Amino acid sequence: MASLVEKKPEWSAVRVRETFLEYFKKSGHTFVPSSSVVPLSDPTLLFTNAGMNQYKSIFLGTVDPQSDFATLKRAVNSQKCIRAGGKHNDLDDVGRDSYHHTFFEMLGNWSFGDYFKKEAIEFSWKLLTETYAIPADRLYVTYFEGSEGMEPDLEAKELWKSVGVPEDHILGGNMKDNFWEMGDQGPCGPCSEIHYDRIGGRNAAHLVNMDDPNVLEIWNNVFIQYNRESDKSLKSLPNKHVDTGMGFERLVSVLQDKMSNYDTDVFTPLFQRINEITGVREYQGKFGAEDPDDIDTTYRIVADHVRLLTFAIADGAVPNATGRGYVVRRVLRRGARFARKNLNVEIGSFFSQLVPTVIEHMGAMFPEIKKKESDIKEILDEEELSFAKTLDRGEVQFAKYAREAEAKGSNVLPGWQVWRLYDTYGFPEDLTDLMAKERGLSINEAEVNEAREKAREASKGTKKAASDLIKLDVHDLGALEQMPDVPKTDDSAKFGKSNITAHVKAIYHNRQFLQSTSEVPEGEQLGLLLDKTCFYAEQGGQEYDTGSILIDGVAELDVENAQVYAGYVLHTGAMKYGNLSVGDEVTCQFEELRRAPIRNNHTGTHILNYALREVLGDDINQKGSLVAPEKLRFDFSHKAGISDADLQQIEDKSTKYIRQNVQVYATDVPLATAKQIQGVRAVFGETYPDPVRVVSVGVPVEDLLQDVANPEWRNVSVEFCGGTHVDKTGDIKELVIKEEIGIAKGVRRIVAVTGQAAYDVQRLADEFATTLTALEKMPFGPDKERRAKATQKELDMLDISAVRKSEFRTRFAAVGKAILDEQKAAAKAELKRVLDIVAGHFGSGDTKDGAEEKEKEKTPFLVTKIPYSPTVNKTISEAIKSVSTKNKDNAVYLLAADEAEGKVVHGCYVGAQYTSKGATAAEWSKAVSAVVGGKAGGKPPATAIGQGTEVRRVDEALGVATAWLEGFGL
Repeated sequence: MASLVEKKPEWSAVRVRETFLEYFKKSGHTFVPSSSVVPLSDPTLLFTNAGMNQYKSIFLGTVDPQSDFATLKRAVNSQKCIRAGGKHNDLDDVGRDSYHHTFFEMLGNWSFGDYFKKEAIEFSWKLLTETYAIPADRLYVTYFEGSEGMEPDLEAKELWKSVGVPEDHILGGNMKDNFWEMGDQGPCGPCSEIHYDRIGGRNAAHLVNMDDPNVLEIWNNVFIQYNRESDKSLKSLPNKHVDTGMGFERLVSVLQDKMSNYDTDVFTPLFQRINEITGVREYQGKFGAEDPDDIDTTYRIVADHVRLLTFAIADGAVPNATGRGYVVRRVLRRGARFARKNLNVEIGSFFSQLVPTVIEHMGAMFPEIKKKESDIKEILDEEELSFAKTLDRGEVQFAKYAREAEAKGSNVLPGWQVWRLYDTYGFPEDLTDLMAKERGLSINEAEVNEAREKAREASKGTKKAASDLIKLDVHDLGALEQMPDVPKTDDSAKFGKSNITAHVKAIYHNRQFLQSTSEVPEGEQLGLLLDKTCFYAEQGGQEYDTGSILIDGVAELDVENAQVYAGYVLHTGAMKYGNLSVGDEVTCQFEELRRAPIRNNHTGTHILNYALREVLGDDINQKGSLVAPEKLRFDFSHKAGISDADLQQIEDKSTKYIRQNVQVYATDVPLATAKQIQGVRAVFGETYPDPVRVVSVGVPVEDLLQDVANPEWRNVSVEFCGGTHVDKTGDIKELVIKEEIGIAKGVRRIVAVTGQAAYDVQRLADEFATTLTALEKMPFGPDKERRAKATQKELDMLDISAVRKSEFRTRFAAVGKAILDEQKAAAKAELKRVLDIVAGHFGSGDTKDGAEEKEKEKTPFLVTKIPYSPTVNKTISEAIKSVSTKNKDNAVYLLAADEAEGKVVHGCYVGAQYTSKGATAAEWSKAVSAVVGGKAGGKPPATAIGQGTEVRRVDEALGVATAWLEGFGL
């Protein structure tokens, strides 16, 4: 049989996707762009792992009536999906077989209460066999064969027959393969899969759902027709839905007649780029024993992983130590280790070189990755460099642990060693497990968990102890001056990015200098003095570094703080394991992932200082600052608050400077010379060293010094500063001002964020803007009023740009005023309607029929329910007042209920003819309150107003009120 590629050479990956989307769009389906792989609105998911995730609110019946989804009947899209971590985790299989991926596209079509099984089956069969021209004899379909207490889906079976599928290609399937459920409760239903036989020319029915790589599922049609109740029973849904998903990469392999997804043009451009970068042999498509050097396996792993990394980071999942951020870190470190081991890659900027290839081939469909290209590459490089600093030493330590296990005749690595490889060298547990398997070893997961919990408990204790920071006082400094072997710390390496080796010079604990940490009780804080350090000790507003001081595999101090006292840098923390002694050679390893945002914020502070002067004038002088990982804070002289327009201008000027991506220069300059540089900024009253470090953003310091009086330097950020800074301003990415307040007379404070934190607050603002726009479009009514209250709370708590928050407050105020105006108009209309009802009942209104008026006079009381409104209290009071004025002898009882809030409001008036018989408003309302709950009170004996909570008993209360008054016989 001729190959499909020969028949259809034009089936490129791009055309396969376009054909699918166009096919369904022509059939009345709305194209819905892929949702983010980071499901920010669904805390139950680490990542978006299926096409249906963004439609869950439709299936659950909780869709916002104002959203576009509320009217959506048919949809089609290609959804970005990630399955790595959590319940759905394909990470371990990637690279080892031909079809697993951590990132993939899911093509899908949906019907929401529109068409059902017949149309869905016809759509899928015609697309595959006619549009894509896949031979029908290679396709097999499954249907739900039934289970205990559940009928088989014979309807689907017959529909497959009707489109021409032979009976021996229609197979029954069990609950696991052919019944889909969202969870323990909720929408569910049978599904019908389509499988493809790569070989052909045979009956492969017996290989369906048997994990045969040559007989693979390509499409699944889910028919959502039931709801799983809390008692596990199934109830038919009034609106039935269709949810389908087809693996894009698998479909492309079928249409290109390839035996592996990795042999298609989805992956081959990445393989070519990997080959160009590394110089290793070309990809040959080998698996298992045929790939003894794991080169082809590594090609597949790297190509797969860079796709996940590109899309995850573009959608906001930044590598870190928790949740989805940790999954991204694990994937990068796993890929980096494979690349270095099998492709001879130098880790540091490897994955970022592959990102442009991903964007070239996928950016048209998913423009967000193109927009975020520079950020993706920077974050990848930052994370790779961080791992590269410990990878060599970690692999050496792993080899040592492995040799120890082998020497003991054991094939299991102890859990504490696996944990230490993570805690000290950043090796994720699954990476250590992989490395162990390569040596015929395994890990003991229970022991790893035990070691993890033990470390967490120890960390709680040390953090509690660390609240009292160890400090050197004048007596300690005097003692140090008398120790010839303890020099003042050389901290010049703090401006670099590398680890350094140093020697322990002194150990400080409980106001004593010791020779070894073995003299310190376990878990207690101590201080370490070294001859040199790369740690930044807190000063000049910049916070301290954290990290580790260690001898690999022997001992490690968890550095939680670093302070400088008269030139001595004291590193404080608790020992994680082992002991250090005076004279030991140690590795200094600061936490780069803490230092990086501090660098961003420090250079951002300089740029902000410059922008403030540009917008507000030369009277701006720095009064203080804080540079922390999560924010920057800048205090400055200024007499009045800053307008939103000026704040926006300051932010814009800062952003423009950042996006110029200019280099940041720093040089030590004689203090007298440095002071002469035009426009140089310094903190008034601060004592600076001589020479002083001059930091210039965009112009080399040497150029400044050649002509210190040049007025052009006023257009440059130039400051005296001993802090750490970015290499180029582009590293900062963005600066967003979150707050501007006064803290003292003539002193203002700005709080801002940069980098990823700035992107995060912008994303939050964009999401709220969508919420606010939806509120603005809502028609007036109780739903809008309730939504406005919730939106007000959300706005108050929103941690975003000060300018945008002010803009949102203005817009929300307009919404609030419109609601108030509508409420007033509605209240006025409602009051008139109620007054008309009361007046009409008692015959005191305008009537044309005198006989009718006389008839109404025969009914001396009115008990009735009126509509609930926000001003119902006033309506009832006014109605009672009207009766007491115009119908003094009569009686009235009005009730209103708000089912959504669970509130009942009621009130009454008792006229003279009833009070003369002993009736009182207090007793009448007491009888009603006994039914609806709550209490009532008022002006005895004639009026009472009350509130209750039993909204479902209002009709009963009406009957009680009527019977109570009728008891007086009038």
